[in-house]
Amino acid sequence: MNCQNYEISQAKPHEVRIYELFPDDAVKEAQRADAASIAYTYSEPITFFEYMIDTARLANKRGIHNLLVSNGYINRKPLLALCEVLDGANINLKSISDEIYRKLNGGRLQPVLNTFKTLHAQGVHFEMTNLVVPGYVDDPDMVKRMCDWILTHVGTDYPLHFLRFFPRYKLDRLPPTPVSTLEQMREIALAAGIRYVYLGNVPRHEGNNTYCHNCGKLLIQRLGYFIPTFNMAGSRCKFCDTTIPGVWEEDQESSA
Repeated sequence: MNCQNYEISQAKPHEVRIYELFPDDAVKEAQRADAASIAYTYSEPITFFEYMIDTARLANKRGIHNLLVSNGYINRKPLLALCEVLDGANINLKSISDEIYRKLNGGRLQPVLNTFKTLHAQGVHFEMTNLVVPGYVDDPDMVKRMCDWILTHVGTDYPLHFLRFFPRYKLDRLPPTPVSTLEQMREIALAAGIRYVYLGNVPRHEGNNTYCHNCGKLLIQRLGYFIPTFNMAGSRCKFCDTTIPGVWEEDQESSA
């Protein structure tokens, strides 16, 4: 009921253009465009799992990376199969409260937490996204509990994104998330020990950027889709030589 991309996720079949694109053709299109990766998203890719994994397997064989953007609601066995050809993931952690999961999304929390554990155990780099819905997901104590779970079960190095909510779909009566609330959440997460915490849907905010967890210097500046500043040497901070968690070009070349 709070989907920020409801125009896509809630579109009826007759409202969208349909293309026939088999997995091999999808990979060929990516090669033709000289794309480094294929992202499976918009709408939920788990709903077309068979198509996704067939495409991902072909892409993997041809040196194209695979990215999953998902709500994380998937059983362990198919997730393990997907992990074999997955290079990275962004998973929505909508709340640390099962009650709020039921109210806002009609789902449950535990399957999503299990997905994080599985990705961690399989060595797949992932990032976590939390849409901060006013009145539902903006409680500081809830943020602290979420950070405690993250630190206990997957550690300090997986990026956490707090996204600004805007009134959409069935929650159009709510106001946008105050930027000050997002900043407070970011401070809580950083103080708890999560090393890389970002703010989303807040253009030109310092929370869009990546800073070294060791020396604190600016590594990656982001202005929309542009990166005017990039102070990385492979997977390391250019200033203090600290390894920065993530999937970097140097890592891919060395593992090829």
